[in-house]
Amino acid sequence: MTFLHRKWWICGLLLLATTINYMDRQTLANAATRISTEFGLSQQQYGHLETGFGLAFAFGSLVFGFAAERFNVRWLYPAVLAGWSLAAVVSAWTSTFGELLMCRIVFGLFEAAHWPCALKTTFALLDAKERTLGNSILQSGASIASIFTPQIMKLLMTDDIGTWRVAFEVVGGAGLIWVVAWFAIIRDQDLRGRPTEVGDLADDSLLPILRSGAFWSVALIILGAQTCWHLFRVWLPKFLIQGRGYTEHEALDFTSLYYVATDVGCLAAGFLSVWLVRRFSLSAHRAKRHVYLLCSVMTCAALLILWLPKGWPLLAVILVVGAGGLGLFPCYYSFVQELSGRHVARLTGLLSMWVWAVTSPMHSAFGALVDQTKSFDLGMACAGLAPMIGVIALAVLWRKEPTVAKA
Repeated sequence: MTFLHRKWWICGLLLLATTINYMDRQTLANAATRISTEFGLSQQQYGHLETGFGLAFAFGSLVFGFAAERFNVRWLYPAVLAGWSLAAVVSAWTSTFGELLMCRIVFGLFEAAHWPCALKTTFALLDAKERTLGNSILQSGASIASIFTPQIMKLLMTDDIGTWRVAFEVVGGAGLIWVVAWFAIIRDQDLRGRPTEVGDLADDSLLPILRSGAFWSVALIILGAQTCWHLFRVWLPKFLIQGRGYTEHEALDFTSLYYVATDVGCLAAGFLSVWLVRRFSLSAHRAKRHVYLLCSVMTCAALLILWLPKGWPLLAVILVVGAGGLGLFPCYYSFVQELSGRHVARLTGLLSMWVWAVTSPMHSAFGALVDQTKSFDLGMACAGLAPMIGVIALAVLWRKEPTVAKA
C-alpha cells in the first residue's frame, strides 16, 4: 500500500471537504456564548438552533442519499458543497433568531449530502481492507477543522478585526475554493467503482438489507456514536465557559487541543484496524469490532466529569473521550459499506436520516436540562456512555460475519 497512489490523493481531497463541512458547522458552537448574548437566547433556545440544523440534516440525508445513487457524484458533490457554504455566509447577515434558525436549516439540508457522496467515492476507490483507513482519513477532516476553527474564530472575533459575523463570512467562503479543486482533480472514471466486490448482504433489492439484524446493529452503532460526538461538539465550549469557569480564550484554546486528540483517535482507529488484519490475520470485519469496542470504552471515561472540578484531570478525561468518540466513525462507515456496495449511498442517507431525526431533539432537551439544573455534568456523562449501545447491538444483532465474493 503506497500513499503516493492517486486514490489516496483523492482521499485527501475528501478530507478537505470534511474539514470545510466541520469548519462551517463549528462556527456556531465556537461563537455560542456571543450569539446567545446578542440574540438574548436561553440554553434551550440555543439548543433549538442545533435541533433545526439536525432535523434538516435528517431530511437532507434521505434526499441526497438517494440522489447520490441516481446522479453523477462528480456534479452533485460540488453543487451541495457550494450550497452549504453560501448558507453559512448568509448566516452572518441575520438580525433575528428566526432568520438565524432558517439559515441553519438550509445549511443542514445541504451539509447532509457530504456523507453519501463521500462514502460512495471511497467505496469506488478502495478495497475492503483499505476502507476503514480511507474513512479515517475522510473523517479526520472533522478534527482538523475543529482544531483550527477556534483559533480562526478567536482571531476574527477580536475587536480590531471584526465580530462573529466576519468569522462566518470568511469560513463559509472557503468552500467555494474546494469546488474549483474538485473539478480540477476528479475524473469520471475515478467514480465508476471497483469491478465487483459484494458482501453476502448485498442484494438488488434494498428491502432484505433493511430487514437484517446487521442493518439494525449499524443503526444502533451510529445512534450511540452520534449522541456522544455531537453533544460534546455542540456543548463543550459552553460547558467549559459556563460550567467550569474558563475564559472564552481558554475554552477556545482547549477546544483546539480537544480536536487534536479526536484526530489522533480517528487516524489511530484506521491504522489499528489495518494492523490487526495484518498482525493477527483477522478479517476486516472482526478488526473493526475490536476497534469499535476499544473506542467505546474510552468514551465511558466521561462518567468522571460528574466528580472532577476545573483542572487538568478534567481536561485529560475530555481528551480521552474525544479520541474515542471520533474513532468510532471510520468503523461505522466501513460497517455500512459491508452491508451493500450497490446501495451504499442510499444506506448512508437512510441511516443519517434516522440518527439525526432521533438525536437532534436531544440538544433542546440538553439545554432544558441545563436551564433546570444549572449544570452540564449529567448530560455530558450520559453522552459518553452512549456508544456502548453499539457494542451491545453488534454482539446481539450482527452475529454472522459477512463473506466477500470477488468476481
